[in-house]
Amino acid sequence: MSGFSELVKNFDKTRDYIRDFFIYGFKVRGEFDRKSSRTYDDEKRRIESWLDKYIQYNNVMRGKQISIAVDSGSISENPLYQAYYSKSFTTNDIKLHFFIIDILCNGEELTVNNIADRITEYYGAIFDIQTIRNKLKEYVKEGIILTAKKGKTDYFRLSEDTTEDFLKTFDGLSDAVSFFSETHKFGIIGNSILKSAGLKNDLFVIKHNYIVHTLEDIVIPEILESIENKKYMSVTFFNGRSINNIVPMQIFTSLQTGRRYLVAYFKSRRHFTSMRLDFIKTVVKENICNEYDKIYDKFIYNRNYCFGVSFGSWEKQNSIETVVIDFRIDERTEKFVIDRLKREKRNGILEKTGKNSFRLTIKTFDTYEVMQWVRTFTGRIFSVKGDNTSAIKHFYNDIRYMKKLYEDYEYDDIS
Repeated sequence: MSGFSELVKNFDKTRDYIRDFFIYGFKVRGEFDRKSSRTYDDEKRRIESWLDKYIQYNNVMRGKQISIAVDSGSISENPLYQAYYSKSFTTNDIKLHFFIIDILCNGEELTVNNIADRITEYYGAIFDIQTIRNKLKEYVKEGIILTAKKGKTDYFRLSEDTTEDFLKTFDGLSDAVSFFSETHKFGIIGNSILKSAGLKNDLFVIKHNYIVHTLEDIVIPEILESIENKKYMSVTFFNGRSINNIVPMQIFTSLQTGRRYLVAYFKSRRHFTSMRLDFIKTVVKENICNEYDKIYDKFIYNRNYCFGVSFGSWEKQNSIETVVIDFRIDERTEKFVIDRLKREKRNGILEKTGKNSFRLTIKTFDTYEVMQWVRTFTGRIFSVKGDNTSAIKHFYNDIRYMKKLYEDYEYDDIS
C-alpha cells in the first residue's frame, strides 16, 4: 500500500479539490463521491499541510465543513501558491536535472548524444536518448537551456541568465518583483523568482487581493498564446462540458465581483460570450483563425456596449438596449455622489436636467448588469426606464418589497 505524500503528480486534481472543497463547495466528507473516503482524507491532509493556519472548520448538520479563511489585507504572500510547489518528480527526473545542469555548467555547446555519453562516463548512468532529448526540450521551453542548430544537428547550452544576476544588476528590481508577486498579472511567477533568490515579500500587502485567482493562472498562458497567435481554442470546464473552435479575444476582470472572464467568439452562434476563468479546467490551442482580425474589430466595437462583462444572450444576436435613470442629488451637499456617477458611468452619458436633477443614459447589451450597479444609488433614484421591461420591472418589484419590509418592521423603543 502506498504511503501518504504531500506531493502530487497531477496539479489539475489538486486545483479541483481546493476549488471544490475549500473555496466554492464547502463540502463535507459524506458529499465526496469521486473516489473512496480514503482519497478524501489524503487530499484533505495534503491541502491542510500546505495552507496550515488558513484552514477553518465549521460543524454543521451535514458534518465537519472545511474552508479557507484569509484576510488578504494582512498577508504578504498568497497561501494558495503552495499548491504550485507540490508537484512530485520521478527519480529519473531528478537525476537528469542535476546531470544535465552539471554537464553544461561550463558553457559548452553539446549535442544530445554528447550529453548522453557524458552522463554515462561521469555518473555511470544510462538513459534513453529520447528521454534526454525530451528533458532538453522541456528546459528549452522554460528558458533554462538555449538551443542552436548547426547544419542538421541541435546543440544545447546552459543559459547564462540567473535570478541573482538580474536582481543585482537592476536596482530596485527585487522590490518590483515583491510588489507584482501579489498581483494577478505576475503572481506565482514573481513568487517563484523570490523563492529562487531566497527572498520574501516583506514590503507590500494588498487589501482587496483576490487570492483565488492564482488557481486560474495555470490556464492563462495557453489563452494568451492563442490570442497572440490568433488561434482557435477548445475549452473544458470542471463540470465536464467542452466547447470547441472558439476564438479568444481578451481576459476581462469584473469591477463588481473581482472575478476574471475569458471573452471568446462562438463562430457557430456568431456571438461573443464571457466565461468565468475559475470554471475552466483545461485549454487546448487549435488551428489558426484566418478571420481573427475581422472578428477582433467586431469585438472592439461590441466592447463599447459592455457595462461589465456581459455581451447579452446569444438569442438576441447582440441587440443593444437603452437604460435611462433619473437621479435626485443635492448638488450642494452630495457632490461626492455626482463625482461617483461621472467616474463609474463607463459608456453612459450623464446630463443635468434641472436643479438637483441628473439623467444617465446607457446603451448596453445587458440591462440586468447595469441594474446591479444602479441599485447602489437607492434613495437617490427618481425613475428608471428602458427597453428591457423585464429588468426594469424586476428592479421596481424589489424596491416595493424592500419598502414593505421596512414598513412591517416594528422598532423597539429606545430608552
